[in-house]
Parts: sequence; C-alpha cells; structure tokens
Amino acid sequence: MARIHLLSPRLANQIAAGEVVERPANIVKELVENSLDAGATRIEIDAEQGGIKLLRIRDDGSGIDKDDLALALSRHATSKITTLDDLEAVASLGFRGEALASISSVTRLTLTSHHQEAAEAWAVSVEGRDMAASVSPAAHPVGTTVEVRDLFFNTPARRKFLRTEKTEFSHLEEYVKRLALSRYDVGFTLRHNGRTVHQLRPAERGIEKEKRVASLLSADFIDSAVHIDADAVGLKLQGWVGLPTFSRSQADMQYFFVNGRVVRDKLVVHAIKQAYRDVLYHGRHPAFVLYLELDPKLVDVNVHPTKHEVRFRDGRLVHDFLFRTLHHALGSVRPEDRLAGTTPGSLTDGVLQQTAAPLSGVQAGEFQEQTRLNWQPSAPALSATPAFSPAAAYSPQPLSRDAVAEQMSAYQSMSQPLAVAPAVMPQGDGDMPPLGFAIAQLHGIYILAQNALGLVVVDMHAAHERITYERLKIASDEQGVQSQPLLVPVSLAVSEREADAAEQFADEFRLLGVELARVGPESLLVRQIPVLLQQAEVPQLVTDMLSDLMEHGTSDRMLARRNELLATMACHGSVRANRRLTVPEMNALLRDMEATERSGQCNHGRPTWTQLTMGELDKLFLRGR
Repeated sequence: MARIHLLSPRLANQIAAGEVVERPANIVKELVENSLDAGATRIEIDAEQGGIKLLRIRDDGSGIDKDDLALALSRHATSKITTLDDLEAVASLGFRGEALASISSVTRLTLTSHHQEAAEAWAVSVEGRDMAASVSPAAHPVGTTVEVRDLFFNTPARRKFLRTEKTEFSHLEEYVKRLALSRYDVGFTLRHNGRTVHQLRPAERGIEKEKRVASLLSADFIDSAVHIDADAVGLKLQGWVGLPTFSRSQADMQYFFVNGRVVRDKLVVHAIKQAYRDVLYHGRHPAFVLYLELDPKLVDVNVHPTKHEVRFRDGRLVHDFLFRTLHHALGSVRPEDRLAGTTPGSLTDGVLQQTAAPLSGVQAGEFQEQTRLNWQPSAPALSATPAFSPAAAYSPQPLSRDAVAEQMSAYQSMSQPLAVAPAVMPQGDGDMPPLGFAIAQLHGIYILAQNALGLVVVDMHAAHERITYERLKIASDEQGVQSQPLLVPVSLAVSEREADAAEQFADEFRLLGVELARVGPESLLVRQIPVLLQQAEVPQLVTDMLSDLMEHGTSDRMLARRNELLATMACHGSVRANRRLTVPEMNALLRDMEATERSGQCNHGRPTWTQLTMGELDKLFLRGR
C-alpha cells in the first residue's frame, strides 16, 4: 500500500459532496434551509434544465458579512453552533458547515450577499476545479443570492447518473414542497425555465395554511383530512391526516416534520401505520402532513449526513403518543364530521346541528340492545308507515356492550325475509340525523337514505361488519386477555440478544397473555398464550414481537392477531347480501353507524357509505342548464 497522506481540499470536498449532493434537489434543500436559518421571509428559486444548468436561490434574510464570504465556502464553517452543548440542542436546520463547500466543489458557484448592518453588498465566486475564491463588490438588497451553474461539470462520471430534465425537476419540486410545508410564514416562488410553477404567499391563519397545503398537494386531501392538534407529556402534534378512504397506491403524500425539519423515521412510520391498521385497505398508504414539536434536547438530528433521519431520546414515548393521538382522531370521525364541510348553512363550530328521536327497543331491530329483542321467525312485517317522532335534539347513543353473541347470531335466527316498507320523512331537514332516514333497499345490498344534503348510499354488510367488529373489540377489552397454559410448552431457538430482550420485556409479554422462560443462553420456552390465539403460529408470533420490542420498544403483533380473528368473526356474523331489512332495521343501522368509531370503513378498509348531494344529482340530469 502507498504511504498515508492527507487528501487535498478539493478531493476531500468532492468526496463530501457525494454525501450531500446527489442531484439538483439536494442543492435546493441545503441552500433554502440556509435562507430559512437566516430569517428570510421571502425565498425565490429559479431553475433551468431541471436545475442541472442553473439554480438560483434568492432570499431577504440577514445576509453574510463581507469578511465571512470566503470562509462560508470552507468545510466545517458555520454560524449555527459553537460548542457541544449547541449540538445537543440544535434549533437550526443546518449546522454541519459542509453544504456550501460540497456544492462549490462540483459546480460554478457565486454567492452574493448584503449584510443587514453593512453599507454595500459583496460577492464571492469559486469554480470547483481549483477552489480559488475571489471577492468583489456587488449590487444587491439586504439578503443573499446563491447562483449555482453546471452541476458536476468537473466530475463527468457523476453527471452521467443524473436523469432527464423532467425527472430532476420533479425531485427538485418535491423538496420545495417539503420546505414550503415546513414554514407557512415564509413566501416561496419556484420558477423553471422562466415559467412560474409555485407562487406561495406567507400564510398565518388556519384557512391560509390549508390553502397552501391544498395548492401543494391537492384540494381533495384537505377535503378528506382530519385536523390534529394534541399536546401531552411535553410533546405537541399538529397537522392533518387523510381519512382512510383517501389513501394512496404509493407513500408519496406523507410529510412528517420534527421541530420544523422534514424527516423519514422508521419509528414514526411504524406508529402511523399502526394507527391506520384497522381501517386501511390492503396495499394502500395513508396521506398526512404532521408536525411534531418537542424539546430539542430530546431529539438527535446529527445521525445522518443529509439530516433526513433523527433519533429520539425516548422513542417509546414518542411512538405511543403518535399512535394514540392518531388512533383516537381517526376513531372519533363520525358521519356528521365528514358532512360538515358540505352542509349549506347548518354548521355550528363545524358540527351539524340535528334533531330527531333515536330509535330504540323493537324499532331498533337487531342493531341495538340485543337482549330486548324477541325474534319470531313467523312474525308479521312491521307497519308500512312507521311513526318517526322528531323530538328534542338528536345525539348518537353510546354503543351497547351487551350480548355480543346475540349481535352475531341475530340474523341467523330469522328464517323469513321481512318486507321493505316505505318511510314517512320528517318535514324539515333540521329534523334529520347526519345519515338521514332510510327510504329503500337496493338489490339486497345497499340502503338508500335521504338526508339534508341529498342521497346517502350505504353498503349494509360492510357497515354492519364494522359495528360488530367494534363491539367485539369492546367486549374483548372489557374481559381482558384470557390465557391458557400450553399442554406441551413450545421451545424456541433465538439469538442471545433476543433472549436478553425476552427477559427485559417479560412484563410486556405477560400483559399480552404470553409467558416466556429463558432456559439457556439462546433458548426460550413459551409456557402460556392467549386463548384466542391457540391456533396461531406461536414461534413466528413470539419472534416477531421480540423484533418489534427491540426496535420500537413496543409491539402490537398480539393485538393485531387478535383483531384479525375478531374481524373474521365479525365478517361471518354480519348481515349478508340479499337479506331483506325492514325500514326500522335500516334506520337502526344508520343510527349505529353514527355512534360507532371508524364506521366510515369496513374492517378491510373499504368505504361503508357515500353521499350524493342534490347538486351532484342535478348534474346527472342536466338540471339548471
């Protein structure tokens, strides 16, 4: 081998550039983050040929002093941190002091800046080949402009890895979206080849922030999103999460910010995925824009060269907070919440004000208080004109937690179909609950109901499946985990690290109904498992749980497996297609949907109901033209 020697500054910077600069989008990220750290309120980004030929980032920040211009292009030069204590509580986006040096080593770079306390502006230029910086006077308002030309002009091998102009610009635009979503108080302008692509004004109010999100992502996302605002245990979470019905085929609409920094973190992804577990269709991905705020000392941002990943001091606390907040938010969505944005003139603080008497007793059919029912196979059909008596304010009743078995078998006890009877609708829309009142059943599959907005179509099997499933979960939670000893304990061969984790998390396993014993350095014995999971593949389940606990400090494998079984039971115990329902039974189902968590989706993530407004119906028949 050759003798050890120091790398030349140019070569060292080019090696560092390989970590920081992969494509024009990376340059935009680093330079715009510098602008934000400088207190900019307006940032303009110009790109030519996808950013390969030219990138120009201009801001109105505090600017750089003349004496610091050349130094700013050196490696490990920064104004963001000074001591180790600063590093442990970083509040700025940039702090490594490598970006400008790396960028200037593979481009032709000109940095022009006017410091807010200086009388004039100065510019420094450098070309990657010789890294010789030259400083000269310039004309420029307070702020900074960085102009980057001819990316990888001196490293042609790396230039070959760049994609087409369209692809490179799409990556660049995505980074601008992330940065614009991170700072609503800053105005952003993006131009490509002279054409304005985005022009975003500063957004201070909630409605202005929603407009920015809608313009960067889609109006459909905001229309189908739940607003989050939660604060607990020193953590604060705000933003929007899309309803399960607004899902994506790819994880391309997921933005998560930690103290203003966009990150892709495995712990965060796991917590959000777990929150959507019960309601998302197989193979689909949720959409969200979320902002987590916490003490900077509780998160380490210095774990990745491009700062895309972070490490939480207490990952388990963060995971539990994210999961519980989102799980509760998604479970709290009711039909009136989804209809609130489209109901003309009937909103009070975003909640529909409705009046109607809830059905109860025999009128409620199989869907409420099963112990009150007296099913008779030969019972005559109910009155063709059921008497609805809108009285005081309508409010969904709490779900009954009794008689889950009767809930599942009620339809099976019926041997004769009941005729569908017409309903008498209340005179005023104000008397209607959110999903309205049933008027007919279509092909034994769909319930048609009239509400204040128009027509509601309900998939009765999907809706009843969700109601049954939620009741089964409630019953299971109330009874606790019922465990049973294994007649023949199951022996598991594991790694020493996994065996150590089994001992460390013994209490967590015990709470989930699993009893483990370590019988050797790399051997475990499973002595007890939950009754519901007696048919499960025990070795795989335990090793998967160990993997989760070691990585995230928590595991939902047992709960997920239990819920899978309950979902199967709910599916088989729910009303089937072609089952004729009476109008009171259909209305009882609608009322239960309004009171049940996650009733907008079945257990498989499919929607259970949809709304057709009068305006949409009028369009179908060209009314008003």
